[in-house]
Amino acid sequence: MNQYLPLLKGKRIGLFANQTSMVGKVHLVDMLKKSGIHIQVIFGPEHGFRGTADAGEKVGNYIDKQTGIKVISLYGSKRAPSAEDLKDVDILIYDIQDVGVRFYTYISSMQEFMEAAFENHKPLIILDRPNPNGFYVDGPVLKPQFKSFVGMQPVPIVYGMTIGEYAKMLVGESWLSVTAMNAYKQWHPAGKGSFKLRIIKNLNYDHNSKYVLPVKPSPNLPDIQSIYWYPSTCFFEGTTLSEGRGTEKPFQIFGDPSLPDSMFSFTPGPREGAMNSKHYGQKCYGWNLSGPKNKVLKEINNQIQIKYILEAYKLFPDKENFFIKPKSGDMKKSFFDKLAGNDELWQQIKDQKSEKEIRESWQPDLDHFKKIRKKYLLYKDFGK
Repeated sequence: MNQYLPLLKGKRIGLFANQTSMVGKVHLVDMLKKSGIHIQVIFGPEHGFRGTADAGEKVGNYIDKQTGIKVISLYGSKRAPSAEDLKDVDILIYDIQDVGVRFYTYISSMQEFMEAAFENHKPLIILDRPNPNGFYVDGPVLKPQFKSFVGMQPVPIVYGMTIGEYAKMLVGESWLSVTAMNAYKQWHPAGKGSFKLRIIKNLNYDHNSKYVLPVKPSPNLPDIQSIYWYPSTCFFEGTTLSEGRGTEKPFQIFGDPSLPDSMFSFTPGPREGAMNSKHYGQKCYGWNLSGPKNKVLKEINNQIQIKYILEAYKLFPDKENFFIKPKSGDMKKSFFDKLAGNDELWQQIKDQKSEKEIRESWQPDLDHFKKIRKKYLLYKDFGK
């Protein structure tokens, strides 16, 4: 706190935060207010400032009942603050817990927040947080033509960086919008101690750490096991199978009513943060990957596990309808391709390519990304 509180004294603050923005057992908003810092406005990401909205649910603007501060949603009618939103703000802060997975939208929100900050000449502080999946790098690297809000940059599904490191990479590789990069390069803040971007580093963290989040980052990642499995099993969101939303163990449990009834069974249904999803009220058959943290870590073995989606496709009786296709029928516009970041993985699954063949196809782009990644690390890398 001593690294950034002096920068905020006498300033009007715009804070991008949610339920994970905790300082010990106290929310950052409460800590800042108690320290005499004036919070002008709060911005909220997907799932909202309090973190209770469904995945993909649009959230509106409102006055937060607990603080009386205006909350502007950046996951509703817009995804970045406007010049009007920022006119009475002196400094912006980003403090949201990420899980280190490309299609988890908080890094997309951070990118658009950074662009708005630089385009409007507002200094930005990023309060870095440990990455619970920061101990490996794996998965297909996104190809530019598949850019979307669930994947905006050419990074693998698990990119092994904290949000601070990722932000450094966005600037260093000029991956922000042309307007934002030009503004960043040409803007020269005046005054002693002034800055454009300040990253407040973690203490006692490196990329060998197995950090367990004290607060669930979103409704359907309730514990560390779901967070560990999420990079591997989120692919099922692009298929007809339930990915476990509406159960106690989303992304650890997945299946479909049409799979063999000798398999693990579950019946998903509405619950907070998952009011609508697939196969609610229907008995599904599939897999239960839940278990103790160390068992899950051992099975994942620092890799995205694609064996389950390969096996699910083999067992699925109606293969023509395994993947959810858009109305146009063009798989290149499908949600599965957005998650994969390419148009190859679904075809490889359909062609029943081996896991080894699929993983080998990722390797050249992965090797290239790893070289880029190393330039922006703030902490000791894994394996060192």
